[in-house]
Amino acid sequence: MMTAIGACNTDLRRPDMETQRMLLFVALAFVVLMLWEQWQRDYGPPPTPVSEFNDHPSTRSPAETGIDVPASPALAGKPVAPAPAPTMTAMDQAQPIYVRTDLLEIEISTYGGEIRVANLISYPVDIEHPEQPFKLLSDELPDLFIAQSGLLSSSNSAPNHHAVYASDKTRYELQRGDDQLVVDLHWADDDGVNVIKRFTFTRDSHTIRIEHIINNRSSIDWSGRQYRQLQRSEPSSIGESRFIYTYTGGVIYSDLEKYEKIDFDDMTDADLSRDITGGWAAMIQHYFLSAWVPQADEANHYYTKSLQGPRYVIGLVAPEYTVAAGTQKSLVSQLYIGPKIQDKLEALAPGLRLTVDYGWLTVLAQPLFWLLHKLHGLLGNWGWAIVLVTVCIKAVFYKLSEASYKSMANMRKVTPRMKALKERYADDKPGLQKAMMDMYKTEKINPLGGCLPIMVQIPVFIALYWVLLESVELRQAPFIFWLHD
Repeated sequence: MMTAIGACNTDLRRPDMETQRMLLFVALAFVVLMLWEQWQRDYGPPPTPVSEFNDHPSTRSPAETGIDVPASPALAGKPVAPAPAPTMTAMDQAQPIYVRTDLLEIEISTYGGEIRVANLISYPVDIEHPEQPFKLLSDELPDLFIAQSGLLSSSNSAPNHHAVYASDKTRYELQRGDDQLVVDLHWADDDGVNVIKRFTFTRDSHTIRIEHIINNRSSIDWSGRQYRQLQRSEPSSIGESRFIYTYTGGVIYSDLEKYEKIDFDDMTDADLSRDITGGWAAMIQHYFLSAWVPQADEANHYYTKSLQGPRYVIGLVAPEYTVAAGTQKSLVSQLYIGPKIQDKLEALAPGLRLTVDYGWLTVLAQPLFWLLHKLHGLLGNWGWAIVLVTVCIKAVFYKLSEASYKSMANMRKVTPRMKALKERYADDKPGLQKAMMDMYKTEKINPLGGCLPIMVQIPVFIALYWVLLESVELRQAPFIFWLHD
């Protein structure tokens, strides 16, 4: 205790009001720096414009695609047959399928049934171009980010994401009055195994239900697994803050390990291989994510891999299923492509809301976001909700602040006596400390009383800052007059 008091005495040699001003100045400078960095992120040099949703799909050569089909775990003790290398002939046969709902513009390729492009209609790329949706998934470098899925079979009679499907139409649109839109892709082999890859889109939802419907018309049983994966390149750092870090990379969730980040360096160092029941796998970035969510009771093998490019894959392989000759089976998963709206994420899968990453301040940030959300529900304006949250925080800490002001006032009263003691014990530091401690006891003064209340509040306001930084609800939200975002 004597050591702590002695250390604090150095600061108390100047008036406590100056100490408070210094702390407030440092806090204000920190906030200004954070706001400047966020302004630079949103209004600085714009990124390369996102092309409009059109009839000219991007293409990738076989060399760029590579062999990226998962090869484990083994099927019934037999190794999974290697996927055939993609060829220009197969790619040339592929067609883009354009899908539009009230929230999504999607491009699905008949080559593998990959989702190659996903535009978020409700989220413009910036305020100045409200007609230009944010592109989350893209098959164009340097920001490659695609969703892939397929089937694995030891007999190789299964369509992986290098197979070529057929489609009845090239354009689908959710019509007024309809709640769902179904897009079917068809594949068949020479043995009589037919597969429908069905995409079901729902109004007012960023979640896509994806089914592999296996119709075994052959004379023998069919055995295989379903896999789902996300593949992306490491995004460029253009527009990123030099001081503020927001995580971009892979995440998996399980009941045992809970929320676990697997960044690109982790994927480069070693491949993940883990068995998890339920859970989910995602690639996340600031404000947005894409996540594969299996059935809650399904035991999956989760994996990551690093490919040339560099490109990174995170995914999961389902258990082996057998479809008897003459029967049919449907394998179902859900794919989320959209913003980090916490209540919708939690409704989709346990723990998915944790992709809104507040870090070690989550215990403080979650209640602050709850309060902010409730106030917005009452006021209808995020700016005023932020103002009221700040007022509420100050009200909660009012007594602490009052005690701080009283302590500083008492310190000002004894300042002349402190100066006199310093002159009397100029050459006797232990004697000075003892004399000052006696004075504090006599006057009932806590020498740390002016500093501690301020220090207690700092983590709360930093947590509030992270809430404002991570909440996609506040992205481009209007306040008053010319103030937006």
